[in-house]
Amino acid sequence: MNSSPFSSPISTNDLNPSSPSSLSSPARALTIAGSDSGGGAGIQADLKTFTLLGVFGLSAITALTVQNTLGVHRVMGIPEDFVQQQLTSVLEDIGADAIKTGMLWSRGIVEVVADTLKGKSFPGSPLVIDPVLAAKRGEPLLQTEAIPVLKQRLFPLASLLTPNIPEAEILSGVSPLENLEQMKKAADKLVNCWGVKSILIKGGHFPGQGQIFDLFFDGAEFTIYEKERLPNQYTHGVGCTLAAAITAYLAHGLGTVQAIQQAQKFIKKAIQSSQPLGQGIGPINMLWSD
Repeated sequence: MNSSPFSSPISTNDLNPSSPSSLSSPARALTIAGSDSGGGAGIQADLKTFTLLGVFGLSAITALTVQNTLGVHRVMGIPEDFVQQQLTSVLEDIGADAIKTGMLWSRGIVEVVADTLKGKSFPGSPLVIDPVLAAKRGEPLLQTEAIPVLKQRLFPLASLLTPNIPEAEILSGVSPLENLEQMKKAADKLVNCWGVKSILIKGGHFPGQGQIFDLFFDGAEFTIYEKERLPNQYTHGVGCTLAAAITAYLAHGLGTVQAIQQAQKFIKKAIQSSQPLGQGIGPINMLWSD
């Protein structure tokens, strides 16, 4: 495996040959998220991931951040009407085969996104919600008053919700999440109380050096993904990139479970091949290749 940060893009041979990507029009994915000036997460990570996985990426920027590997230093929200205009302009013209939300920042932006995706411009495509509440070092990326609106307005539209452990605790009210049974309780509550179609709770925040357990729940059955904790500290953008990869595979026509499995393979390689970059928590390497 070539671990250079500037390797060529990965192959997309695992994609479904009967998916929309095999037609004359390219698969399209829309990301609705904040900008990471350090390039490791947010809009930048999403668009890189879409491109590497053979998807034409569209974007609606919700916030600008002053950010690098050392942390988030400042946030400036985008005006709500500007966010709405970004969404309608791309959806009404180009359309999207799958949509992902990341950092939404404010109550007003959450409402605008929900209203737009419920309106005539929304193509009914799969919606992946990465409920970004805070940065890796704890800086808030969603204002507290926006959380109830996120759950009430946007969750019922979600095909898949991808919280990490701290996010699942806050959103479900089940806290602390310290084992699989508690994760199942939180997943069940978020699906059955808030209308999410399915959920993937990422277990990377559990302490320890051994195995990591991710939990998927589709409202009927629990699936546990067990994987090795990789000894690499360069993990900035893991959550954004995983959700973006799932979205890309959904845009290609894969089902939710298959999209998750393929995205997890992508993320594993990206973490394994990440290199030192910056003075803090560096980004994963999306440009790995076999």
